Amino acid sequence: MAEPTITPSLQLKALQTTVSYAFEFSPFYQRHLKGKLSEGFSLEDYKQLPFTTKEDLSTHNDAFLCVPRNEIAEYVTTSGTTGEPVSLYLTKNDLQRLAKNEFDSLSLMGSTSHDIFQLLTTIDKQFMAGLAYYLGVQELGAGLIRIGPGVPQLQWNSILKNKPTRLIAVPSFIVALIDYAVENGIDYQNSSVEAVVCIGEPIRNDDLTYNTLGKRITDNWDIDLFSTYASTEMGAAFSECEAKQGCHLNEDLLFLEVLDENGQEVKHGESGEIVVTTLGVEGTPLVRYKTGDIATVYREKCSCGRTSPRLGPIIGRKKQMIKFKGTTIYPKAIYDVLEHFQEISCYKVLVNKDELGNDNITILLEKKLENQPVFNEIKALSKSKLRVVPKFDFIEADKLRGMIYQKHLRKPEKIKFTN
Repeated sequence: MAEPTITPSLQLKALQTTVSYAFEFSPFYQRHLKGKLSEGFSLEDYKQLPFTTKEDLSTHNDAFLCVPRNEIAEYVTTSGTTGEPVSLYLTKNDLQRLAKNEFDSLSLMGSTSHDIFQLLTTIDKQFMAGLAYYLGVQELGAGLIRIGPGVPQLQWNSILKNKPTRLIAVPSFIVALIDYAVENGIDYQNSSVEAVVCIGEPIRNDDLTYNTLGKRITDNWDIDLFSTYASTEMGAAFSECEAKQGCHLNEDLLFLEVLDENGQEVKHGESGEIVVTTLGVEGTPLVRYKTGDIATVYREKCSCGRTSPRLGPIIGRKKQMIKFKGTTIYPKAIYDVLEHFQEISCYKVLVNKDELGNDNITILLEKKLENQPVFNEIKALSKSKLRVVPKFDFIEADKLRGMIYQKHLRKPEKIKFTN
């Protein structure tokens, strides 16, 4: 992705166009922004506009639609990770915008038309990410193998036969691929795979070094890993460049704010909630949309030469903050503990509330670990890193994998919240 040529004045004009369009055509924004807009508003005026929340989008879903139904080219939904799935409606131009985003992102990572990609995520079930990568690879002029999620044997059969250079995958599944290769004598170190485009899970710490999951992959497989951050609502992704110093904002497609608890912009190196306005969206535009995701923002020039803001890994989601035995825990902290151990190839975290409304955490592990010395190490590291020890249950590996990689779900379900 070349450094965008968008100037502050051009970006303000894009903001004005987006907000005016949403106000004119969206029944929700006609109510939401009534009396709050002036023609040719300034950036300061924009930052006084009310936020749009996930609850707004869920409660008034169809009121966000800005085009007649016969202009909808694609229906997608959110994954429902933090609530009920909601629909987003894409026009043909929105699909082209999606293709541009992924073309820019893949190019940013050094991908070219000579690459062959293997897609390890679903392209059905109204999943935008699989569709976006499909469109982006086509725009890049590269080859694509659509395998979908799960089934390590099928993935390796394709890798060995078709020789893809890049995988698009949830990083925890790369661990499963490595384990399968070791167990079945596959010479994975000398395969065609050079890099993985990682989606859905962080592979870096807050200081942008590899986290436990990232190190577990790179310590065992000499390949490049590239981070991404995206959501269905944004219709765009933040992606790492080859410098790997945070995920770059595509300023042509999104306007970004990173805000503290008081709604003020945080400084370089500080953390806040990601708030976006989608630029150039026709079907379901969003204005000052609060994602609920907390991340660190980097505003200084990247070593790659680009000046666009960058985001670090998602520290947590407001709705996924767990209160357990007087301690506040984000799921990422639990994942980091479990992914520290090579012996753990899969796990599932269950969170429910007791009769007093307090959170309880149960971690499901493979049966083979129950009486192993490593289990004591797992409990000890949990106490050290989390300051508490969750409850652990053990089940057979096949059943556990089935609970994580469910056919009706688009992504692995590593954590489940129940009331």
